[in-house]
Amino acid sequence: MLKLCGEKKSEVEEKENTYHRVERSYGSFERVIPFNTQLDEDKVSAVFKNGVLTVTLPKAKEVIKTSRTITINPS
Repeated sequence: MLKLCGEKKSEVEEKENTYHRVERSYGSFERVIPFNTQLDEDKVSAVFKNGVLTVTLPKAKEVIKTSRTITINPS
């Protein structure tokens, strides 16, 4: 199972001659993705680049049940 958690923060500012408007979009999110196959947890990696999160999840050669946290590295 893969669990993704994060927080979205963005602010849009619009300036015109007669008014000024600022919109904010924020909040936390969580997604859980189940897998029907065992993964090689030691080789799992994640990279966040240009607004896209890429998670690499190679299949395991042996079945091992553990849980761990993976750090996302900026590009």
